[in-house]
Amino acid sequence: MKTPVIAIFDIGKTNKKLFLFNERYEIVWQQTEQFEETVDDDGYPCEDLAKLTRWIKTSLEQVLALSDYNVRALNFSTYGASLVYLDEANQPVGFLYNYLKPFPTSVRAQFYGQYGTEAAMCLETSSPALDSLNSGLMLYRVKYDKPQLFEHIRYALHLPQYVSFLITQQVVSDVTSIGCHTMLWDFSSNQYHSWVLTEGLDQVLGPISPSDSVTDVTWQGHSLKVGGGLHDSSAALIPYLASFKEPFVLISTGTWCISLNPFNDNPLTVEELQYDCLCFLHYKGRPVKASRLFAGYEHEQQTKRLAEHFQTDLNHYKTVAFDPELIHQLRNHRTGGDFHEVKAPPLQESLFGHRNLADFTTYEEAYHQLILDIIAQQLISTNLVLANSTNAQNPVKRIFVDGGFSKNPIYMNLLATAFPDLEVFAASVAQATALGAALAIHRHWNEHSIPSDCIDLKYYAPSQQMVL
Repeated sequence: MKTPVIAIFDIGKTNKKLFLFNERYEIVWQQTEQFEETVDDDGYPCEDLAKLTRWIKTSLEQVLALSDYNVRALNFSTYGASLVYLDEANQPVGFLYNYLKPFPTSVRAQFYGQYGTEAAMCLETSSPALDSLNSGLMLYRVKYDKPQLFEHIRYALHLPQYVSFLITQQVVSDVTSIGCHTMLWDFSSNQYHSWVLTEGLDQVLGPISPSDSVTDVTWQGHSLKVGGGLHDSSAALIPYLASFKEPFVLISTGTWCISLNPFNDNPLTVEELQYDCLCFLHYKGRPVKASRLFAGYEHEQQTKRLAEHFQTDLNHYKTVAFDPELIHQLRNHRTGGDFHEVKAPPLQESLFGHRNLADFTTYEEAYHQLILDIIAQQLISTNLVLANSTNAQNPVKRIFVDGGFSKNPIYMNLLATAFPDLEVFAASVAQATALGAALAIHRHWNEHSIPSDCIDLKYYAPSQQMVL
């Protein structure tokens, strides 16, 4: 008897993955691919859309042919801030431009000169000014910087909706893509911003479809329930929303440490924007307040510096055990590193980059100071999404940390001590983004309840040896 499964394409900038989850959301089959980038019409690196398209169709054929599995449903999660353009025949035109592509100064000046100051537009759209990372501005750029291309565009689909379109042939938009630092969405009126309507771009973006809806598709003889695709940041939050009903904050750690509070939908303030906060929409359409800290990148750069100075292996930090006495000594005998002293926005880097490594006698001492300095920033960043919560009667009681820092005992112990009134947990979810895309359409393909053990938790108590 074939095992019922859901297939999930999880498409990152580097790795392209395909998973099969059974009805208990256990991964029973997987495939990973990497593609060489191509270049766009300006010679800038970008995703090879033709290669990605072929891989999705070929890979789906392969899993549908597997003798052990019955693929009932299909969904997608991909990186955001990227648009695919379709012509009148629903064929791709132009390029899948890279969200890191330099943005023309003249086009930026034209946009803000026409529709309001940068500060005002950022407030209204809950989006930091990120140029090409604001996908709405990328579409605006195409209209004015590449008018010949724009003339051929009938639809502009965010990447998650394009890969779904390959199977469903349905042109739709999705709030998880529209509502994540795009400058397209007016959070106060919960609709497209007026500039989008003035430019007529709402007619190009396609109708908005619920993120938990499906399309019934017969694809090469197989009946499938196909989701419309999700922005990966929103998808990664879904396992937590499905598993925990009490208010929580999730700190998702990687290159960026992003604090997410799905229980705080207050409008952004000018100060919060200065500290690199934003709002996005989760799959049910509710705002999620988020703050960003470039701490993973800083950790990577500073551990290289430590390895060179102390002549150690690059990954030596993984062997360093948490030493509360060392933290106590650092805070009492070294200037800086107080959890409450870092004030100046934006929160780009901690004090550690300005410290003289010759002042430290051991690698372990220096590394504890690095994490102490990072936590000083993390406290401020996370407090931004905890403050002024809309759930005053039922405040956040838990912080979950996933990603790289969740495996770092020094970071986790210091974080627990920095937030003594909250329960702090290291969380582990196997392929959270892919799992979130599967859970989003759970009711359409799976008759069983969502398992209670999707997330592994490890509790960290505040250290009794430190008063921070």
